[in-house]
Amino acid sequence: MEKLKNQAVLVAVSAPKSRPEEIEEHLDEMAFLAETIGIVTIHRFTQKLPNPDVRSFVGKGKLEEIKAFVARNDVRYVLFDDDLSPSQLRNLEKELNKAGEELSVRIYDRSLLILDIFLMRAQSSQARTQVELAMNQYLLPRLTRMWTHLERQRGGTGTRGGSGEKEIETDRRVVRDQISKLKEDLKKIDKQRQTQRKSREGIVRVALVGYTNVGKSTLMNLLSKADVKAENKLFATVDATVRKVVFGDIPFLLSDTVGFIRKLPHHLIESFKSTLDEVREADLLLHVVDSSHPFHENQIEVVKNTLVEIGAGNIPTLLVLNKIDRLQNENGDLDFEGLQGHYRPHGFAQVVFVSATKKENIQALRQIIFDEVKKKHLQIYPNYIDYSKAIAGE
Repeated sequence: MEKLKNQAVLVAVSAPKSRPEEIEEHLDEMAFLAETIGIVTIHRFTQKLPNPDVRSFVGKGKLEEIKAFVARNDVRYVLFDDDLSPSQLRNLEKELNKAGEELSVRIYDRSLLILDIFLMRAQSSQARTQVELAMNQYLLPRLTRMWTHLERQRGGTGTRGGSGEKEIETDRRVVRDQISKLKEDLKKIDKQRQTQRKSREGIVRVALVGYTNVGKSTLMNLLSKADVKAENKLFATVDATVRKVVFGDIPFLLSDTVGFIRKLPHHLIESFKSTLDEVREADLLLHVVDSSHPFHENQIEVVKNTLVEIGAGNIPTLLVLNKIDRLQNENGDLDFEGLQGHYRPHGFAQVVFVSATKKENIQALRQIIFDEVKKKHLQIYPNYIDYSKAIAGE
């Protein structure tokens, strides 16, 4: 069998009491992330430790096992399902690459993998600026042999000669200058966005939120008759998309936002604050969930915690359990009324089950959204008279 140039191994360290199926699910997610940027995983290494090794993340014996497999199978990437400290990264690069030779084995930790995907997905100048800022902030303390990311951002120009402290310091100065410039660029973009948002005052705002790849964009297209890119890929949507929608005779703004994921890089959350304003300033959140995912309740908690982190934890939220067609295929007829009670302990007063791809129960979702939007609309326009008997429809 011909060896691939982009093959990788996954590495995870878990607590002694972690469930094997949960570890596998985390590694499945990492494999999907890697696939998104064209990296194929061929093996997985796991180790249970009370805490990751401070020097090399994994223990000495496990590291030797990884080194042997990497050398024997011509592996190009080693992917860690957690963040590595700058010293761990340096030590691992030394261990997995021969001294004095060009970097042949690249180390990715979880944050770098996600940042690379965002950099690939970002379309607007705002999103690209935000991701490039997060990437530079991440790389600054890790400037060892990870220069290819910086060269790509600088357009791939120039060559590197020699190595040493002087060259590292030059890189650090370049990165610091780039961070300062990107922050200034974002300030200008934020001012423009604030002006745009002021023009939206007086209209109710609804935002779709959720874990990545749960069907938010498909639902956005259904509700707004928009043409938002919807793919079976992680982070298919990075730029926020806003559309004006009218149910009955009440208009509102509906936005599709970037998907969340566990251990979302802190720098990325900080950089995306202006985009996440679409979430923070919403009057109603539609928290979309892939109800067929075996760990979807963990995903619900990840999204809830992220919303709290960005200052959107108290916004009224409707839980939209998507992909019920898959649940029905696996389990037959389901008692959806009984299932609603199961999800209320998560803190959701209203729960609705839908299938965006099969267009099941979409009219019920529209009605609930209309009722919630109407309440807020009446607060803004108390003299509004509702002449609509039913919401505009399918």
